[in-house]
Amino acid sequence: MKASAQALSGEPVASVERAVPALRDGELTGLPRSEPQLCAPMAKPWLAVYGDLFKARLTFLVLLTTLVGFYLGSRGGGDYLLMLHTLLGTALVAGGAAALNQWLERDHDARMRRTQNRPLPAGDLEPQTVLRLGTGSAVLGLVYLAMTVNLLTCLLGAVSLASYLFVYTPLKRVTWLNTAIGAIPGALPPLMGWTAARSQLSGEAWALGAILAFWQMPHFLAIAWIYREDYARAGFKMLSVIDPEGRRTGRQAVGHTLALLVASLCPYWLGLAGAAYLAGALALGLVFLWIAAQFARQLTVSRARHLFYVSILYLPLLLGLMVLAKVK
Repeated sequence: MKASAQALSGEPVASVERAVPALRDGELTGLPRSEPQLCAPMAKPWLAVYGDLFKARLTFLVLLTTLVGFYLGSRGGGDYLLMLHTLLGTALVAGGAAALNQWLERDHDARMRRTQNRPLPAGDLEPQTVLRLGTGSAVLGLVYLAMTVNLLTCLLGAVSLASYLFVYTPLKRVTWLNTAIGAIPGALPPLMGWTAARSQLSGEAWALGAILAFWQMPHFLAIAWIYREDYARAGFKMLSVIDPEGRRTGRQAVGHTLALLVASLCPYWLGLAGAAYLAGALALGLVFLWIAAQFARQLTVSRARHLFYVSILYLPLLLGLMVLAKVK
C-alpha cells in the first residue's frame, strides 16, 4: 500500500499519513474506533470427526472386498442375513483397528501434514475416548462375528486386527518391510467373506487374498513416494525415505504389479470366473503394469499420483469383473 501511495501522489508515504491521520490510526473521524474481529475456526462436524477416526473410506474398501469374497464363496442364491452379519462384524473390527491405530500413532500423526488434522492431533477427541471407542468396537466386532457368523471368520478378523496393530504399526518405525507385512491384514477381508459363506478356506480364497496383498504394494509405494518428506519427519522408515533416489521403490512397484497380474489370473485358472474375466484381468493388469513402469522410469510426484489413481480404479474394476463373470 505504501508503494501505491507514493506512485499515485508523488509524495513520501510519511507525508500522506500526516495529512490523513484518521486513516493512519485506522479510524474514521467522528466514529468510534472498532477493534479487529478474529474469526474463530469452525468446529468440525461430529460426523466428519468420527468418519476420520474410523477411516470411513478405508473401512468401505474393507467391506467391499469382504462382500466380494462372500459373493464368490456363496453357492446358489446366498444367505443375505448372513451377509449382513458378516459386513457389520467386519465393519466394527475394521473401524476399531483404525481408531486404535490412530491412538498408537497420535504423536507421529501430529508431525505429518497429511495426518495432522485427524481427530487426536487436531484435539477433536481425547486419547482415552479414542482408546475406549476403538477397543470397544474391535472387541464387539469379534464377538459379533463369532456369534452370528462362525469362529473361523472371527479368527481371521482377530489375526487381521492383531497383525495391523501389533506388528505392522510398530514396524513402520523399524524397517521398510513394514509395507509388505502390512499387506497381510489388508488381504484378509476377502478371506473373511469367503469363510463366512463356506465356513472353510480353499485355493480360491487364498487367490483373492493374494490379489489384495499384491495390489496394496504399488498402491502404498505411490502414497509413500508422494509423502516421503512427511514420513521422514514422523520417523517412519518407509522405502521412499531410505531410498531417496527411488530406484528400489520403482523396482518394487513394477515387481509387485507384475506379480499382481499373475495372481489376478488365478480366479480363471481355478474355475471361479469365466473367459470374460480372463480378458478383462489381462487388460487391466497390463495397463497397471505400464503405469508402474512409467513411475519407475520417471520418479516424480506426478507419476506417483498417476500410479495411485490407477490403483484406485484397478481394484473395483477387477472385482466387478470377477463378480460379473462368476461361474455359478
